[in-house]
Amino acid sequence: MVKLIIATIKPFKLEEVREALTEAGVRGMMVTEIKGFGSQSGHTEIYRGAEYAVNFVPKVKIEIVVADAMADQIVETVAKTAQTGKIGDGKIFVLDVNQAVRVRTGETNEDAL
Repeated sequence: MVKLIIATIKPFKLEEVREALTEAGVRGMMVTEIKGFGSQSGHTEIYRGAEYAVNFVPKVKIEIVVADAMADQIVETVAKTAQTGKIGDGKIFVLDVNQAVRVRTGETNEDAL
């Protein structure tokens, strides 16, 4: 069985998280720049003298597929590395993956990772 770990983090934490995941044995990940909001519900900024609301804040979404046995360690690594202690540090979700296939070789599930 394999797990999909989806983490949303602050953009400036990406490189530090990537390095920590590589050290933890992660061999690949997908990264997407996203916008969203949670508890912080956006913020206000001043642009050319006018104040306006920013309803979505920049985030980075990391998607990692790992063997079931590695999932807890990877979640802990992301949580510890991405944490600043301030609102908006992000969220981590863990989902079961029914099937994984490496397109080049046809390998499946853990072998495809």
